Amino acid sequence: MAKEQQPHWSDVLKRRLDNSRKGERSEEEVRAEETELFTKYYTEWKGGGDRDESYKNIPRFYYRLPAEDEVLLQKLREESRAVFLQRKSRELLDNEELQNLWFLLDKHQVPPVSGEEAMISYEAYLQVGEKAGPKCKKFFTARVYAKLLHSDPYGRISIMQFFNYVMRKVWLHQTRIGLSLYDVAGQGHLRESDLENYILELIPTLPQLDGLEKSFYSFYVCTAVRKFFFFLDPLRTGQYLNLDKDHNGMLSKEELSRYGTATLTSVFLDRVFQECLTYDGEMDYKTYLDFVLALENRKEPAALQYIFKLLDMENQGYLNVFSLNYFFRAIQEQMKLHGQEPVSFQDVKDEIFDMVKPKDPYKITLQDLVNSCQGDTVTSILIDLNGFWTYENREVLVANDNDSSNTADLDDT
Repeated sequence: MAKEQQPHWSDVLKRRLDNSRKGERSEEEVRAEETELFTKYYTEWKGGGDRDESYKNIPRFYYRLPAEDEVLLQKLREESRAVFLQRKSRELLDNEELQNLWFLLDKHQVPPVSGEEAMISYEAYLQVGEKAGPKCKKFFTARVYAKLLHSDPYGRISIMQFFNYVMRKVWLHQTRIGLSLYDVAGQGHLRESDLENYILELIPTLPQLDGLEKSFYSFYVCTAVRKFFFFLDPLRTGQYLNLDKDHNGMLSKEELSRYGTATLTSVFLDRVFQECLTYDGEMDYKTYLDFVLALENRKEPAALQYIFKLLDMENQGYLNVFSLNYFFRAIQEQMKLHGQEPVSFQDVKDEIFDMVKPKDPYKITLQDLVNSCQGDTVTSILIDLNGFWTYENREVLVANDNDSSNTADLDDT
């Protein structure tokens, strides 16, 4: 049997008011009853009527972000996030607690040793977990033990491997909390500018960068940030959307100038828009992808061919001293804007010809670049201030890479 449709509360209210007026009641009485009825029916309607009572217990899960002009709400959000991060930080093991954990593990080792490694059984592992305190409880699970269990005939795990596992987890969470402090918008991710601030403040704490001059900090920061974003967004789809400031789906020369570290020269960008397919002077996504693939894979012959075409302004099939000087002048201008003494073109020209060793001592062809295996370096010197800076400071950067490799080797042991 079909359920009888209930009249809407507004219809009920209208009928009751009509009946009241027919009884010739005073206007004040009618208004009082109107208010009473409205409150009654509106409360029933808002409360859900015959809805399940559990609906009233569902907690609020969405809070809109405060607008820029809502200063008080912005401050409240910042303070709340700071308190939350402080609480998360207190949940991590401090140095004293880590030392205590190592002492307990060493005390509960189970013989015999495996090579030079002290070992611990699952039973002893659980005993340490009970004594280590509540902060350590999440590390003493069967899942963690199974991950570290390899080929020990007694079913034990290495104490050192377990302790390193705990240390890495602690460091990971410390880093996550540290990065979250730079999340200015508080939305759970870092923008490029946020990551730049993080790395800039991190530089003084890195022994490997002791020899880096402060005037080059900005270049190091740009290089490091772009390396992060390169691997996190390999197709640059996110970057394309960020570059497209007017949201028309196309990139102008001004918008493209912010690509990467924003250090490509204006002369090179002019050549890009002269040679590449554009629509009313703007670049579409397919053309942008060709541009990105060429710049991010400069060691490849196809990428070098793409860039060489842009450098060969007169379509001569080679680069001469005039071509090199034309593009490097823009690098010198950028150096001046950054308050640096421009490097002599003659020095750079000699280094380029020494690197490439072309068949003709006055002309560099595409094949010369490919054969030299230095095409990526040469093109970077001519079109990108950051690329030129990397070349100029290659000895410092190589030393830093070696130090990092040595540190990684120690971590793996």
